[in-house]
Amino acid sequence: MGPGRAFEVAKLFFSYLHKDEELRNRLEVALTMLQRQGLIDTWHDRRIAAGDEFSKEIDRHLEEADVILLLVSPDFLASDYCYDIEMGRAMERHRAGDARVIPVILRHCDWHAAPFGKLLATPTDGKPIKSYADIDEAFQNVTVAIRKALEAAKPAVIKAAPAVNAPAAASPTPSQGPRSSNLSLPKVFTDRDRDRFLEESFEYILSYFRNSLDELKARNDGIDTSFRTIDQNKFSAAVYRAGKELSRCTISLGSVMGKGIAYSNSDHGNSFNEQLSVDNDNQGLFLKSLGMASALGANRDAKLTQEGGAELLWGILIRNLQ
Repeated sequence: MGPGRAFEVAKLFFSYLHKDEELRNRLEVALTMLQRQGLIDTWHDRRIAAGDEFSKEIDRHLEEADVILLLVSPDFLASDYCYDIEMGRAMERHRAGDARVIPVILRHCDWHAAPFGKLLATPTDGKPIKSYADIDEAFQNVTVAIRKALEAAKPAVIKAAPAVNAPAAASPTPSQGPRSSNLSLPKVFTDRDRDRFLEESFEYILSYFRNSLDELKARNDGIDTSFRTIDQNKFSAAVYRAGKELSRCTISLGSVMGKGIAYSNSDHGNSFNEQLSVDNDNQGLFLKSLGMASALGANRDAKLTQEGGAELLWGILIRNLQ
């Protein structure tokens, strides 16, 4: 998609590691309007048909792509294939003006030192997708950036124009011919998937609070903090100024309402002031707030990442200080 290169529909290539497939699926769903408008045609290696030569198909689509999305994570950077082959060739085409490379930062990693480190990454300021409180907001940010990149490459509205005096085309093969971009199927999540995600979220929130309390104390004179693991499913946190307690909470895995992560303003934790539960859409699992912390802008409909859920509960603890 370099200067002077005309196209009807921009061919968009996903370079990613399969460990990040759930996030790639979410991104593809977020790009649906661009596909419906006929602005992009997406491709990734899950489109390779049975019997096709794997590396040959990837190379072909990488060479044909107008836009190459690098879905960046620690695993992406650690993959010799993604880093040396796909990213290496993508950057060659970007420097030659034959394609546009857009880094999409999925998870925290040392990506600034990579060959694409000087490119304008998305989401805004290279903030990782997984750092957003609401994952839909993160992918909307990416979608807007891609739309702007398309507009910059071709200021006029990109429309698929009918061919004029086009030569007769050869009969398409199943793997190369026209096909719908609406190929995403809903995922099915088991009770074990939900329980595992809930347990991982609790462990994340526990570490988030412990580290945040340490940093809060280090940055503010006169502030002292307390963190105590009560058992494997419960911990408490407290903040003091000049020895006087300002805020306290207990966070537990499970509550009187069943499965979830409960936040209580007291030590005993028999009641709760907010709760996070696990929900899912067609693409993945996420946390949902019960909405009791509405004064902090808690949205019951927001699809919270683990960081988003942790930040919501942390905000309840420190609001008395702020």
